[in-house]
Amino acid sequence: MVPKPNSSSIKLAIVGTRGIPARYGGFETFAEELGARLAGRGHQVTVYCRERYSEPHYRGVRLRYLPTLRHKYSDTVAHTFLSTLDLLLHRQDAALYCNAANALFTLLPRLFGMPVALNVDGLERKRRKWNLLGRAWYRMSERLSTLFPNAVVSDARSIAKYYAERYGKRTHFIPYGAEIGKVETVEALERLGLQRGNYFLYVSRMEPENNALLVREAFERVATDLRLALIGDAPYARAYIERVRETRDPRIAIPGAIYGQGYHELTSHCFAYIHATEVGGTHPALIEAMGRGALVLYLNTPENAEVAGGAGIPFERDDLARQLRLALDLSEAEREQWRSRAVERVRERYSWDAVTDDYEKLLLSLVGR
Repeated sequence: MVPKPNSSSIKLAIVGTRGIPARYGGFETFAEELGARLAGRGHQVTVYCRERYSEPHYRGVRLRYLPTLRHKYSDTVAHTFLSTLDLLLHRQDAALYCNAANALFTLLPRLFGMPVALNVDGLERKRRKWNLLGRAWYRMSERLSTLFPNAVVSDARSIAKYYAERYGKRTHFIPYGAEIGKVETVEALERLGLQRGNYFLYVSRMEPENNALLVREAFERVATDLRLALIGDAPYARAYIERVRETRDPRIAIPGAIYGQGYHELTSHCFAYIHATEVGGTHPALIEAMGRGALVLYLNTPENAEVAGGAGIPFERDDLARQLRLALDLSEAEREQWRSRAVERVRERYSWDAVTDDYEKLLLSLVGR
């Protein structure tokens, strides 16, 4: 059911993600959670999608489907270009674009008098999947991000600092959000042969910069009866995923991507969550695991350390096995202290309601309300 607009509501389009329900990565989760909350406040929200859902609305958000060119280098920009043309034909009060790669397209709605905010995410040009052309596009897009949209949003203070120092551009810092508390169901665990508290968990797109292979190889060097669940997939990383799957360790489960309730169950009941991403801004999976009360181990990058804020155990690329043993050697009381700190960190800094407040304030200011 779509909420009725009120006198202060705006019509908002969210552009540049694969769409909702979230079935891919951080931007899709962001579009779903923010869109649903803004719709719940009476705003009319449309999310442009690439994948079809069985209904025209989801969680109060209108879904708009357009085609794309299914290729690593064209998927995002082709869909965003078509979405932008459609946006000009179906005018909204404001548009929120996701991904710095889409910066070029924010100029068109702005020229037609439609205010635009752009969430630039992290430094995506550093991903190894991009060739010279892809990295050049992202580098150009960083510059265009500072020129074309009305407002630029960074989800990590380290990214805000980067744009300020490199381009002299002030961005609006608004982080991602997460739910707090565990879910009680365990159907996903049962399907994978896991038990509460007996597995390490890794969740991410299985691309080289997210280091699933590093996690698997480190775990294989640790003597423990606990298991490792490597959750994730990626459309353009088949060769890398095959390398990740090349294990004979019976303790390791690699079922592919799991979303929705199953994902929430896995983060709620793991012994510890391993976050190994090294590129990007704030990663929702890290915040979500903390919100569920997981004991968190994270690769020590500025963005990950900013999120963890002393509520997780850092590791370097060459010492993950040692830190896994450290987590196993902690007393249960010590582990509970880490888990409690993680929950409080999310409660204080990463509430979805607070994130929605900030975006609502920004968008209303752009449309002059």
